[in-house]
Amino acid sequence: MNIKNVFARTSSIFLVILLFSLNVFAKSTTQLDIVEVASLPKEAQSMLMLIKQGGSFPYEKDGAIFGNYESKLPKQKRGYYHEYTVKTPRAHNRGARRIIAGGQPMTSGEYYYTDDHYDSFKKIRQ
Repeated sequence: MNIKNVFARTSSIFLVILLFSLNVFAKSTTQLDIVEVASLPKEAQSMLMLIKQGGSFPYEKDGAIFGNYESKLPKQKRGYYHEYTVKTPRAHNRGARRIIAGGQPMTSGEYYYTDDHYDSFKKIRQ
């Protein structure tokens, strides 16, 4: 192998690694779909109003810190996000639907909705 071939091969490997790392970085950047308040289930709309009013909440865990361990929401310090249960008709437990509030829940305007128990989120546009 001559030096030209070694350089070409090394450059190709470097380029592949660079493109792969950019793809990984892009996936870690939070890109969330948007959902309008009017498009949320009525139970989610009611919970959003309760959050903005400061409660009272039907479930003991409403208002608990949401850890965002999978980093599906924008990165923030622990304690920034709080979770609230969105009632699921015919569910015998809390169900899978939640609203996550960022910052000061009553006033931040930063709300996210999940209907699949944190697998995916949509930013609520008001």
